[in-house]
Amino acid sequence: MSAIKYELIKEDKRSGARVGKIITPHGEIPTPIFMPVGTRATVKAMLPESLKEINAKIILGNTYHLYLRPGDDIIKKAGGLHKFMNWDRPILTDSGGFQVFSLSKTNDITEEGVTFRSHIDGSRHFISPEKSMEIQNNLGSDIMMAFDECVPYGADKKYTKDSLEMTTRWAKRCKEAHKNTEHQGLFGIVQGGMFKDLRKQSAEQLIDLDFPGYALGGLSVGEPMDMMFDLLDYTTPLLPKDKPRYLMGVGSPDALLEGVKSGIDMFDCVLQTRMARNGTALTSAGKVTLKNAKYKEDFTPLDDKCDCYVCRNYTKAYLRHLVICKEILSSMLVSYHNLYFTLKLMENMRNAIMEDRFLEFKHEFEKEYGII
Repeated sequence: MSAIKYELIKEDKRSGARVGKIITPHGEIPTPIFMPVGTRATVKAMLPESLKEINAKIILGNTYHLYLRPGDDIIKKAGGLHKFMNWDRPILTDSGGFQVFSLSKTNDITEEGVTFRSHIDGSRHFISPEKSMEIQNNLGSDIMMAFDECVPYGADKKYTKDSLEMTTRWAKRCKEAHKNTEHQGLFGIVQGGMFKDLRKQSAEQLIDLDFPGYALGGLSVGEPMDMMFDLLDYTTPLLPKDKPRYLMGVGSPDALLEGVKSGIDMFDCVLQTRMARNGTALTSAGKVTLKNAKYKEDFTPLDDKCDCYVCRNYTKAYLRHLVICKEILSSMLVSYHNLYFTLKLMENMRNAIMEDRFLEFKHEFEKEYGII
């Protein structure tokens, strides 16, 4: 029995958009859903209680970072990641593969796995599919990701094909090494770069391995947005209808809308909290860069259509003051708003799908936001 189950509730009549729910050991997740990123067992500038206030249903932990600090053995001794970070709702952990390839200045990729140097102190480490499963089993997340290679944008077709075939072999090894199947679900990751035929090959090979969910990896890695959206429209329908579909590392409003239109159920991104730390807010009328002088005497809320705690209690002028003074509270308040805004967008999309007006909602949002 898989620890993860998916129920399809409703499909949009004119697009691939759909509403469903994912059932996990730590609760149900309505989909489509956005997942705040808690890289080092914390969503930056957010208390767990604040995440619950904004109705976050699931968050992410980062296998690579938690393996290096504090160590998955310590988290296991603490009773698992949920207890360690005081979060009793679902958690998804990535495999560590993306960070191994993107953060480590030198890495050696072989069939067995990847030898790399820590970005922290330069120490040498080795992660294989089996090691990734061991780490994630120790962390105790509800959803684990298979260890894969994320090829960079611009990789040629031969390299991409060889890589996706190795990723398939690694996925099989991950499945065989996964030791806690009753409490943790393992998702496969579709690769294939920017090549549609390779995306199809990767999807077919992973579907044969029968994972309880599937992710699309290797997108939003520098390619033009139109190319990503085209690949989404092509690849998502190849995945099983009765299992969750996860687009990794994507979270801008335009990409969330397009992803949902294609049939994606799960998204994650650091964009919301990273932008907040730089003083930029997401609003229904587009981005607000709080450092701009025009907000110095603007005593209106960030977004007059938002009912979050920040918009009900603070003005742009005050938030700008915090940003300019580099006060920690600026990151806390703008992160709260950005995550609330994004989770509310997902809720509104779910409602629109249920009412058969998703495409109209998408058009209206994009027009007001300034996407079209």
